[in-house]
Amino acid sequence: MYLLGNGRLVTRDEHNTFLENGCVAIEGNLIAEVGETSALRAKYPDAKFMDAKGGVIMPGFINAHNHIYSAFARGLTIRGNNPTNFLEVLDQQWWTIDRHLLLKDSKASADATYLDCIENGVTTVFDHHASYGEIAGSLFALAESARQFGVRTNLCYEISDRDGAEKMRAAVKENVDFIRFAQKDDTDMVKGMMGMHAPFTLSNETLEYCAAEKPEGAGYHIHVAEGIDDLYDSLTKYNKRLMFRLHDMGILGEKTICGHCIYINEAEMDLVKSTDTMVVHNPESNMGNAVGCPPVLKMFEKGILIGLGTDGYTNDMLESYKVANVLHKHNACKPNVAWGEIPAMLFENNRRMAARFYNKPVGVLAPGAYADVIVLDYTPLTPMTAGNVNSHLLFGCNGHNVVTTIINGVVRMENRTLVGIDKEAVLAHCREEAADLWKRINERR
Repeated sequence: MYLLGNGRLVTRDEHNTFLENGCVAIEGNLIAEVGETSALRAKYPDAKFMDAKGGVIMPGFINAHNHIYSAFARGLTIRGNNPTNFLEVLDQQWWTIDRHLLLKDSKASADATYLDCIENGVTTVFDHHASYGEIAGSLFALAESARQFGVRTNLCYEISDRDGAEKMRAAVKENVDFIRFAQKDDTDMVKGMMGMHAPFTLSNETLEYCAAEKPEGAGYHIHVAEGIDDLYDSLTKYNKRLMFRLHDMGILGEKTICGHCIYINEAEMDLVKSTDTMVVHNPESNMGNAVGCPPVLKMFEKGILIGLGTDGYTNDMLESYKVANVLHKHNACKPNVAWGEIPAMLFENNRRMAARFYNKPVGVLAPGAYADVIVLDYTPLTPMTAGNVNSHLLFGCNGHNVVTTIINGVVRMENRTLVGIDKEAVLAHCREEAADLWKRINERR
């Protein structure tokens, strides 16, 4: 057993307990107890003590929607890429990248991403992968990286008709093989879902094939209504709005994650709520792709389980929190909105979503929960209380304030030093792989 204490502790449980000098007792991979530092040190005198040095002790962040394959897009110039709309962004940038990704690129991208997650205090990642240059084994490559870096992860492969039937079937097989592998894993560190790109690149026949092949108990992870063209496609081809089409195909449900959902109406929201389907908001991506602002506040009002993700833009969940906060104020032209909804998505809904997949709680400091704990180096210049913790995080912190990251009871970073990870070696290898990928992309254009 060891203790992590001497910090301002936020449990994020149903009581949202705040302790001015709190401590977490960790036994194996679980939290044994949470309490005052002095009390737990007296109770467990033989336990090793880790000093938070007055920082903020809280649960590790959960990213509900990420794209590991986007890691090597940073700084990339693709010859001829000058998109003027979302479909051109997809075709000229993201689909161009994923069509060139080999297993070695996927693995290196995962190494870079999981390292960055540890440094930003992200302990659980829901990822949506695409690598049409080499499909078979790609999710296993990501899972191997997650195992090496010790990050809890939920993976899927992006099924699409865009590159033909053969690759569509290969993508389905990769999902099925990985889901079955994950279902046999007893560590509860890796999970699998049936990933799909978006309705406009998926025929009804493909959706039926996916449903027939999906292993029992697995959920779906799909982008929905990210752009207006997705809606137009559904109305034109199927005479249905998107959520009704997906519902009719049996895709919605309590283990289904729908990313974005910008162009859905109230009737669709009611359908999402009635089927207990989950939604993930990705503010920076939506703004960067100029696709619009989703009706997040209305979905929240309707009781839809909506969480927060990054869509590959960043691995800093506090950055995503900041952007979502100002986006919805700006969109509503009301400075008094989004104060409660956005942190609830990040700190409450993301853990509720994770609870549908993991055997024990994550995203909370409570006895019996997995020991996914972080420390932020933050000294408040104004009083910090249970009632204003979120404001302190919003205006006073970002991911680089994280100095200690513990995942599943294992210390992965302490005092801003990675444990058991040669950061420079990882990044050097990533630079080599990225340069090779960039060369291959531009040689073929």
